[in-house]
Amino acid sequence: MLHLDLDAFFAAVEQRDKPSLRGRPVVVGGVGGRGVVATASYEARAFGARSAMSTAEARRRCPSGTAFLGGRFAAYRATSDVVMSLLRELSPLVEPASLDEAYVDLAADEGHDLSVEGVTEIGRRLKERIAAATGGVTGSVGIGTSKLMAKIGSDLQKPDGLVVVPPGRELEVLHPLPVTRLGGVGPATAERLHQIGVKTVGDLAAKSLPDLVALAGRAHGAGLFALARAEDDRAVVPDRGVKSVSHEETFERDLTDLDVLGREIDSMAARVAKRLQASAFSGRTVTLKLRRYDFTTLTRSQTLPHSTDDSRTIATTARRLLVEAGTQGGLRLLGVGVSGLSVYAQGDLFAEDLLGEADPAPEATAEEAPEAVPEVELPVERRWWPGQDVRHEELGAGWVWGRGLGRVTVRFEGPRTAPGPVRTLAADDPLLTPADPPDWSQAGGGPLQEDR
Repeated sequence: MLHLDLDAFFAAVEQRDKPSLRGRPVVVGGVGGRGVVATASYEARAFGARSAMSTAEARRRCPSGTAFLGGRFAAYRATSDVVMSLLRELSPLVEPASLDEAYVDLAADEGHDLSVEGVTEIGRRLKERIAAATGGVTGSVGIGTSKLMAKIGSDLQKPDGLVVVPPGRELEVLHPLPVTRLGGVGPATAERLHQIGVKTVGDLAAKSLPDLVALAGRAHGAGLFALARAEDDRAVVPDRGVKSVSHEETFERDLTDLDVLGREIDSMAARVAKRLQASAFSGRTVTLKLRRYDFTTLTRSQTLPHSTDDSRTIATTARRLLVEAGTQGGLRLLGVGVSGLSVYAQGDLFAEDLLGEADPAPEATAEEAPEAVPEVELPVERRWWPGQDVRHEELGAGWVWGRGLGRVTVRFEGPRTAPGPVRTLAADDPLLTPADPPDWSQAGGGPLQEDR
């Protein structure tokens, strides 16, 4: 099995397309008061910025000059498609986990040399091809005898790493690692494990199956027991088009308390939202699944006016559906799902309050990309958002650096140019229009005009 994880993917695409940002801290995500970091470049991570952190906290940690940008999902999707096509040349069995992550079953192609030396060479050539095809985006590759070991390997030498875990040496690699490296160990489980002295995967392997079942429940405990022993027989399942994202829980006893069930919904909504955001999807329909004490199963759904990947929106809607359905007799299972999926999230990750936020100074990094809000006349400068691709009929292609006070500041450069000049223009300049992402594969663009 091979696992590929592209390095700081959103930020890497931004640095590729914006040469003035190369080597500088870059944070991609919502940059308003409720914004959340989607990806931080390695330069920003050095100051403590990380995914899922509030943008306000990232601003406090990062130095002046850090670029805070809204997302450009068209650019990310185009780059991801190139990478996934390269993976499908290696094997017919490719399982994308998100835009920047995928598993590949190398054994499904009979032409591969599956010795340690052979798969090492496959990984090395793949990394070279990805960098060449994407204009310099790097990825970390792990190769092992299972999905678990391949993913562990890809995380060991980031960024731009290549780790092959030879057959028979899985436990040697796995056991010294923190227990949080296992996919089934989140913060809550980690805290419970730490309380019983389990800090490494080796510590976990020393625990008996009954101990882990008592700690984490039958299914989760058995899963942890197996993973601690590098037992993972999951197959690579090719992507057949995701139609929905959901999570459900079966309770040890039937529950009727709305407060307790509400907290369960909040937890499930957070997991669903995280998976949506990782895959750059959002959805319009929230569904609540209930199984009552007598095993009667029913679902309740609500379709929202706009797509969302916001955990609070999902949870609020699911809680309302629960109140409508009722908890009579007790619930033994509860599930939360989102369907009606489309690319590009309009939820909290890149959201702002369009009517309640003060305009930034024109030379400062602008606030984040506005949601599409029907029948709202936006101030003219709010047509623009930080990082947005634009074209000026006289000055050429560039991207929005800042906005405010009826003006928009644009840096005119592209993936194949030198760092370009900055111009502040009227926000309603008729020569300035939104543009598609630049084509990093072409020499493109031509020379920019001299400063005026």
